[in-house]
Amino acid sequence: MPRTQLSLIDDDDDVRSAIGDMLRVFGYSVDLHASADAFLSQKVAQPPGCIISDVRMPGLDGVTFLDHLKDSPLWAPVILISGHADVPMAVAAIKNGAFDFIEKPIDDRKLVASINRALALVNQQQGETTARMDLQSRFSKLTGREVEVFDLITAGLTNFGVGDRLGISVRTVESYRAQIMSKMQADGPATLVRQAIRLNRLDP
Repeated sequence: MPRTQLSLIDDDDDVRSAIGDMLRVFGYSVDLHASADAFLSQKVAQPPGCIISDVRMPGLDGVTFLDHLKDSPLWAPVILISGHADVPMAVAAIKNGAFDFIEKPIDDRKLVASINRALALVNQQQGETTARMDLQSRFSKLTGREVEVFDLITAGLTNFGVGDRLGISVRTVESYRAQIMSKMQADGPATLVRQAIRLNRLDP
């Protein structure tokens, strides 16, 4: 499921309310926070899909907030907004991990476009994580001997070469190979090679 919950952090009550209302008009669910410290102190089941944060605030400023967020379970892409933006500040923010940097007054379309890109990134990362976990789960079901055969096949050895290396018959190698293909849900050697690379068992 896409994470469309947004978090908005701004110490100005009027600005926070106005941007929050605008985002709700665009169909987002938005929770509001008056400071980065307040955001970081909350306990939620999962992080938001995206965080929009002012740069200049009491307590943690936007750039310092990025540092604290890196090791927090509340991590999400951060779009920083500022009414006092300058090029060095924007560069520092991006280098420190900000997804985007937008100047006030906020252009609604520009902010929404940036949010949508951030959400797309999160959903892509979630999909990649799920696929990687699924692949690791399949690989964990291989026996020790099947892992040996898997590694040799993906290293480019023929059935004869695998058999010679392991001291087993070609027919036995073929049997192991069929079992590996089934367990890994692979449709051919090329798929096994790609899986080996993703499992960090083979250099690309």
